[in-house]
Amino acid sequence: MSFSKPNRSAATLTSTRIAPSPGSGLCVTCLDGCKGTCEVGRSAIKGKQVIYPTPFGRITAGSEKDYPVDFSHFNIQGTAVGAVGIEADSDKATFPAADTTTAVGADGSIKMNFPVFTGAVGSTDIARINWEDVAIGAAISGVLVVAGENICGMDNDAEFKNGKISKSPEMERRINAFNQWYDGTGGVIVQANVEDTRLGVPEYVIEKLGIRIFELKWGQGAKDIGGEVNVHSLEKALELKKRGYIVLPDPAKETNQETFKAGGFKAFERHSRLGMVEEESFHNSVNHLRSVGAKYVTLKTGAYRPADLARAIKYSSDAKIDLLTIDGAGGGTGMSPWRMMNEWGIPTVQLECLAYQMCQRLAAKGAYIPPIAIAGGLSLEDHIFKALALGAPYVKAICLGRAIFTASMVGKTHGKLLREKMLEGEKIEDKYMGLFAVSAQLMERFGKDFGKLPAGAIGMYSYIDRLKHGLQQFMAGARKFALRYIDRNDLMALTKEAAEVSGIPHVMYADADEVDRILG
Repeated sequence: MSFSKPNRSAATLTSTRIAPSPGSGLCVTCLDGCKGTCEVGRSAIKGKQVIYPTPFGRITAGSEKDYPVDFSHFNIQGTAVGAVGIEADSDKATFPAADTTTAVGADGSIKMNFPVFTGAVGSTDIARINWEDVAIGAAISGVLVVAGENICGMDNDAEFKNGKISKSPEMERRINAFNQWYDGTGGVIVQANVEDTRLGVPEYVIEKLGIRIFELKWGQGAKDIGGEVNVHSLEKALELKKRGYIVLPDPAKETNQETFKAGGFKAFERHSRLGMVEEESFHNSVNHLRSVGAKYVTLKTGAYRPADLARAIKYSSDAKIDLLTIDGAGGGTGMSPWRMMNEWGIPTVQLECLAYQMCQRLAAKGAYIPPIAIAGGLSLEDHIFKALALGAPYVKAICLGRAIFTASMVGKTHGKLLREKMLEGEKIEDKYMGLFAVSAQLMERFGKDFGKLPAGAIGMYSYIDRLKHGLQQFMAGARKFALRYIDRNDLMALTKEAAEVSGIPHVMYADADEVDRILG
């Protein structure tokens, strides 16, 4: 059984001439004279450019690998008996009464209206272009938005003093967009990688821009190297090299400049360095962030080997950080090497199960367990319920990357189409009323300011509203009327392998003791 399709993918705009061999992915017969539409063939012309999803910077992409165990291998248990968290009264225990609010932070003081937040919205073009929609969508939804790595370093108008960032109009734009609609629930997390730390981004955003939540980044589930973007300007490539980034090919070399101008390659690659995790330096970083004014410190880690997951949980426990986000393989990004996204790292289900086991071990010793968020290929309300249940009681929220972008981009697209068809004198808020199902509630909430909302933000809000409705229905079916009551007993494994990986009983053995009690 093959779990992936090497050598051709819609993500890299490649295909095979005829049916491929299942192992190599090459056409069963490779024809002399073929122009080469497969990844091997395209690589003969464009080399390492074919490593990345296409068109780079304008898309998000997620793994197409069919992992042996995923969240569809579990079903949610329902019951006809009682209610938890509300009176067992049919007139009171209705699904809209299910409480979907959550909180993170060591003291539980970061409140969210719904247990999701955005993946890191960083320095890629697609992130920059869609920031306002996503950030405002998060603000009006009462959830967290993450400003990702390299924003300051990629800012054309950034100002530096002694090698440190002193002003970044782009970072200011991003934070201001959120703050204009922020009502006290949710918040902005700013994230830093090696380059950001060297450029003094943490001190800048905390001391000068008032950021309260700062995130250290070890990595993500889509790749185990630093982030990269394409740079289509020779001048920008030279400037980024001057700022300390790794830029390939070296834009300072005359031969590379000539090849670029001739069209041999269309863009330079800007890469971030690999982080080097050490226990002492991690604690020093956390202490430093707190000393310069960060009220909350969080950590984002990726789908690394189990020993690294143990380090993340143990170090976070010792430092008493406010949120640990664990990102499984298979999740989406717009800037990860395509084969790496498919063939590297621990998939989300297995990673979460390992995290649960490790948290159990530490909890048995009386250790502090930080609030945990799970990420990696999740998109709908059943995923949210299952991920909360599988990691209960430690998992408090779900990080959604591609799905939130999809909703905001679709909202933006329809908003653009509306504006193109508007007649003189028509108001956009009136056109919104005929498009978005959530318009009435937003109009009631924001009044005359409703028309100032970007269509992408409304699309994201509408998507989260749907997730809330669907999650409430699952919660009511399980008779759990607040998120804190969801536990592992609310799941059953549909396959023996899923049961073995997770410790969740197979469907044929679920409730075995209670069944014996009832029948005995």
